[in-house]
Amino acid sequence: MTEEKKIKSLDQLLNWIERNGYAGWDPYDIKGKKWVIGLADRGRHSFFFRYLRETVYEFFYRFPLSSRKALKIKPAINPKAMGLFASAYLQLNQVSGKKKHLLSSHECLDWLIGNASGQGPGMGWGYPFDWQSDKLIPSHTPNGIVTTAAGDAFWRFYKHYGDKKYLDYCERIAQFLSSLPVDRMDGDKLCFSYTPAQKNHVHNLNLFVAEFLIKTGMELKNQRWTEMGNQAVNYTLNDQLEDGSFDYNGPPEKPLRFIDHYHTGFVLRMLYSIWEFTGREDVYSATEKCLQHYVGNFFEDGTIPKLLPHRKYRIDIHSCAESIICLSELSGTWPQYLPIAHRVLNWTIDNLQDPSGYFHSRIPYIRWGQAWMLKAFSTIPAHSS
Repeated sequence: MTEEKKIKSLDQLLNWIERNGYAGWDPYDIKGKKWVIGLADRGRHSFFFRYLRETVYEFFYRFPLSSRKALKIKPAINPKAMGLFASAYLQLNQVSGKKKHLLSSHECLDWLIGNASGQGPGMGWGYPFDWQSDKLIPSHTPNGIVTTAAGDAFWRFYKHYGDKKYLDYCERIAQFLSSLPVDRMDGDKLCFSYTPAQKNHVHNLNLFVAEFLIKTGMELKNQRWTEMGNQAVNYTLNDQLEDGSFDYNGPPEKPLRFIDHYHTGFVLRMLYSIWEFTGREDVYSATEKCLQHYVGNFFEDGTIPKLLPHRKYRIDIHSCAESIICLSELSGTWPQYLPIAHRVLNWTIDNLQDPSGYFHSRIPYIRWGQAWMLKAFSTIPAHSS
């Protein structure tokens, strides 16, 4: 793939975002309708309703636009997308020097400042739709995943400008993250929960929170946050599987045996960043072992991102974007895998970019596709072959 092809594709995406704006649909907005949530809840306890739920979900997947219009779901601005956009535009500015990217980054960051949830201590953000976990999570309930995506933007602005006001925002974000329910185990292990509403054990979420608390705690000399972060790392490392992979969830919950592409990428990136901040050798070893499993199992012909190690389809724009970001961010230590990221980007441009500029998941999901792909473009180093 030539650099010219990459720049042309990026310009098409940027132009599409400029025309469309930041509001859009999401794969999960339609699942926030009350009757769909009720169906999902019943599906956990009944084979019939589980089958009916999957049938309905398949209909939503195959007819995403018509089903959303029928259910009167309006496009919305997603705080996670805004965090990703803010980070991506800032990174693009750092590479290109184009002022318009910096202005867009500030626009997204200002939106985040004005649209924090207002729930709980500190500063957090949530999804703009209801969603079903073990219990119903109302829209805009702050959670660790959305909040760390926003937090990454504030952290990057702090590092870019050296302005303490951005570190102050990071401190408020860490206050929220450190208030999430935790499950403490064996004295030196803990697991953060997804939302303030319940305790659960999800490895990628646990590491996103841990990474943010470690780096913010180190910067502010807050030992409590760094200790909590490292204890969360201990929990996830203790649950690494023999082949190097990580299940989606962790004990004491029943193993899902669900090891998918983009959640594995999340785990890898957070472990790598934590190792860079802490220098922990056990984190380095776990990262290397997981990376070998990831590269060896999640790509067809070293090019096409597979959904699962044993299953290619459905090929998901989220997995494509995450593989580009993950292998690019880890290339400082493992440069031998960077060509995969370039091949994935080339394949994704050829197969998943619409002539109008957006990247396909049948319809242009803002958070799921466009924000992640802009982040991918902003992360991958230049390549000319």
